[in-house]
Amino acid sequence: MLKKEFDFYLSHQQEFASKYLNKFLVIKGEELLGVYETQIQAYEETAKEHTVGTFLIQRCLPGSQAYSHTFHSRVLF
Repeated sequence: MLKKEFDFYLSHQQEFASKYLNKFLVIKGEELLGVYETQIQAYEETAKEHTVGTFLIQRCLPGSQAYSHTFHSRVLF
């Protein structure tokens, strides 16, 4: 499931955000494989050498805004 990769990102998030703000990071295991301008570029370049599903592509932002989303609904109960 890429939990190890996400935990690695979280443990280094502040450091990464100071260096790579708004970039897309590719993480495999506990290693930063690359830093890219776009998510598509990160995917295409990494998929050339690594099996899809074995690496994490994470947008680098401070705090939880990089990995949390809030969805609002107009439904009334």
